[in-house]
Amino acid sequence: MSPVTHSAPGTRTAVISGIGVSLPARLVKNEEVADRLGVTADWIRERTGIEQRHLVDPEGATSDLAVEAGRRALDACGNPPVDFLILATCTPDHTFPSTAPAVASRLGLAGIAAFDLNAACSGFVYGLSAGAGMLASGAYGTGLIIGADAISTIVDHDDRITAPIFGDGAGAVVVRAGTADEPGSLLAQTLGSDGDLLDILVTPAGGSRQRSALSAADPERSYLGMQGRLVYRHAIARMAEASLDVLAKTGWAVEDVDRLVAHQANRRILAATAKQIGLPEDRAVINVDRVANTSGASIPLALMDAMGSGELKAGDKVLLAAFGGGVTWAAATLIWPDLPPVAPADSI
Repeated sequence: MSPVTHSAPGTRTAVISGIGVSLPARLVKNEEVADRLGVTADWIRERTGIEQRHLVDPEGATSDLAVEAGRRALDACGNPPVDFLILATCTPDHTFPSTAPAVASRLGLAGIAAFDLNAACSGFVYGLSAGAGMLASGAYGTGLIIGADAISTIVDHDDRITAPIFGDGAGAVVVRAGTADEPGSLLAQTLGSDGDLLDILVTPAGGSRQRSALSAADPERSYLGMQGRLVYRHAIARMAEASLDVLAKTGWAVEDVDRLVAHQANRRILAATAKQIGLPEDRAVINVDRVANTSGASIPLALMDAMGSGELKAGDKVLLAAFGGGVTWAAATLIWPDLPPVAPADSI
């Protein structure tokens, strides 16, 4: 496990001051997916806990989702001046260049620091950690962290393993420089990776390795491949391990946690992770049934849903946990702030 960082009271860190999300307008129910795959809607539901997912239209892209989520997050906190933008995504609009500068420009933020961060489904928590470091340096005052993926664009929609699981979406938070004794501050964080497990979640074609071989891309290798059983096992183990580490660093007992907001991979992984940590399942925020696995967008989407339903309240002690391709994992703690009312997660 990588070293865990912790923000002591009075230490400069990131404080969440606004949140916004976006989902594509196209809603795909299990019945539509099941008909194409030759299975039943119940078969999908029983294995994943998913009922529906939102997918981008043929001409849609990650940046469209990211811009709308970022705009809503900025509106939610009065559109403060922003010094940097981090876009956590594994489905950029183009292999080259980075998508973040285009997102910044479309938000009217041209000229600020803007870059992509690819930690797959762990990307949003990685982005929070990177943003906290930039704010702690004193060189920046406010940042916009966006987790966005059009993951359906790299999924084979005839593949029974991946097609039912993934959906598209984006979520964003505005973070400002503050101190660790403020509600909304990032208290502790831990990030990790294991490149030896690269092949359990990978899109083999499209990068420099395939292209340097001067070989044509095999269409089947252009899709996301997943070894489901290995992903299930490692996701639970790594998220639980990271969660317990970051709780120890924060000084919280497991029973102190009011809400576990973990990457929405599937319902069985969420339930098993909560059990492994020692938390009752009813403290785990779950919205995977409505949006499926949205990769880097899943944690902010879950936070927004929990806020809207009243499940997440100001003062709640929150544990974030994620696992993604690479493989990567991450966990963080914070006390949820008293944010102004926000627009619902309607579609664009």
